Amino acid sequence: MRWPGTVPPVTRRPPLRRAFALALAAALVLAACSDDAGGDAKAAEKEAASSTTAAPFPGAEWEEAEPADLGLDAEPLEALADSLEAKASDCMAVVKDGRLVAEEYWNGTEPDKNQEVFSVTKSVTSTLVGIAQDEGFLDIDEPASKYITEWQGTPSESVTIKNLIANDSGRFWSQPMDYGEMIRATDKTAFTIGLTQQEPPGTKWEYNNSAIQTLEAVLERATGQPVGDFAQERLFEPIGMTSEMGKDPAGNATTFSGLQTGCRDLARFGHLFLNKGTWAGDEVVSSDWVEEATKPSQELQPRYGYLWWLNTRGVESEDSDLRPWPSAAPTAYAALGLFEQIVMVLPEQNMVVVRLGAPPPGSVPGQGALADEIARLAIEADGSGE
Repeated sequence: MRWPGTVPPVTRRPPLRRAFALALAAALVLAACSDDAGGDAKAAEKEAASSTTAAPFPGAEWEEAEPADLGLDAEPLEALADSLEAKASDCMAVVKDGRLVAEEYWNGTEPDKNQEVFSVTKSVTSTLVGIAQDEGFLDIDEPASKYITEWQGTPSESVTIKNLIANDSGRFWSQPMDYGEMIRATDKTAFTIGLTQQEPPGTKWEYNNSAIQTLEAVLERATGQPVGDFAQERLFEPIGMTSEMGKDPAGNATTFSGLQTGCRDLARFGHLFLNKGTWAGDEVVSSDWVEEATKPSQELQPRYGYLWWLNTRGVESEDSDLRPWPSAAPTAYAALGLFEQIVMVLPEQNMVVVRLGAPPPGSVPGQGALADEIARLAIEADGSGE
């Protein structure tokens, strides 16, 4: 496994600080052992390792740490790397307490190489909507028709922006259209705006790519900027991402899919959310938005926030705890894309794990098995349980 230090140079902690951290951790361990608290010694060592400095925010490069420096067990991370390599992965990155503790690249992928991440794009789009609301450009409780004037005087006039990001808009959906006609459309925004209203808003949940693409018009018309430019200025550049929004042949940003990014950049995105929208002391998106976006957005599908997937119990079971990733706490959430593109955020462990690549052999889309394996091994490395 390629541990930190075997990829392009990164910023490391000054040796003196590192020596102080190790000395403090050792002192705490010895103190615990002297009190005959062998079980507590490990906990004290872990707490010392993770709390000697405030969680950092990466500049041009990530600060790296050996797993043991942060109280992590390296073996589960080794197992995770081995498993992901066997599952057609291109890269993985594991961040704990703001430090890169493990990463790997396969199939010619490199840290600065961007790739398509499909519906992970949706969680980025949601964040852009949150930033736009924070800055007063829009309010998600407003009808989207305030900006999509083509819907005024039609059954879609009352569809709110919140309906669009919660996926309960009731806009027209069919599999042949959403995964065929819309994908082939030259002007995806015009195509999706022109679709009809299928159900009253708020009455049916549907994973509707086409409805989400209409957010391109909402964002551009509300902010007066192309969505790609808004993303660069308000999200990507402030946190050091080199990512780019995708575009359709007509030049519209694709808000349902198409983001070009990599494992390190998506680890930054997850780290932003772990820190409630703040980056190195600056608010990028409000903590209120982070909280709202990562809890159930409606009752029809409680596993869905504002274009984020949640680890909550679904509507199919009221009596058992059928969560998508049983190994993780209910507070976990993820940005997910086709072919198992995964940005797993584990607040209880203060960890982010990213996996990008081709579909694993024999995988079942939407099953969640790989995401649960990622969560399980990361939590096992942390030693914290759920």
